[in-house]
Amino acid sequence: MQRVEPALVVALAPHGEHAVVGRFLSAEQGLVAAYVQGGRGRKLRAVLQPGNRVALDLVTKSAGQLAFATVHPLTTNLALMHGPAALALVDYLASLAAATLPEGEPQPQLYPLFDALFGAAAAGALAADVGPALVRLELALLAELGIGLDLASCAATGTTGDLAFVSPKSRQAVSRSAGEPWASRLLPLPAFLLGQGEADAAAIADGLALTGHFLAREVLRDAVAAKRTWTARERLVGLLGR
Repeated sequence: MQRVEPALVVALAPHGEHAVVGRFLSAEQGLVAAYVQGGRGRKLRAVLQPGNRVALDLVTKSAGQLAFATVHPLTTNLALMHGPAALALVDYLASLAAATLPEGEPQPQLYPLFDALFGAAAAGALAADVGPALVRLELALLAELGIGLDLASCAATGTTGDLAFVSPKSRQAVSRSAGEPWASRLLPLPAFLLGQGEADAAAIADGLALTGHFLAREVLRDAVAAKRTWTARERLVGLLGR
């Protein structure tokens, strides 16, 4: 038996009359899939909600077989108490993790970011706090998937100052002076991602547009799960912008 603790509930699929196949995100084991007997029953239904923290006791009978999990509740996510934006955040985060992360690969960098944003939803955090954290999570996810952005220096001149754009082709920053003639073809780079300036509503919108461009082009394409994730993201971004 292997104990996984803590883990975040990110996806559930019905299996038979009473069971589910759950997917859980942890720091040390990454994304874990497991069969949960009675997962649709009254006792576990409230425990197995997206965003909840749980502990898992995993038993695998043979190599390559889906693990069987006994689930123990740790923390209940209370996003339901804080309205549609909080619920949309939980829905998107859970869908994003389940749709993009490979199973069985440790996620020591991403897990705390997901956990913090689930916590923000549970606490009813304001869009001004959620937005920058969400942009940073998406940037970290892109990097984890091997398509990270290079925001250290200008792709055209090599300079490190006054970076204002990102090239959609090279995924590298571009300085204001080099990029202004081509601004309509470049993506705005909000200063808060460089540790400068305030993360106001306009900057958050630019940040989400930046990460959204690469998620849509490189990650969330074609598959049904990816399309569902993108729809969840669009709904969340709309609510955060109100």
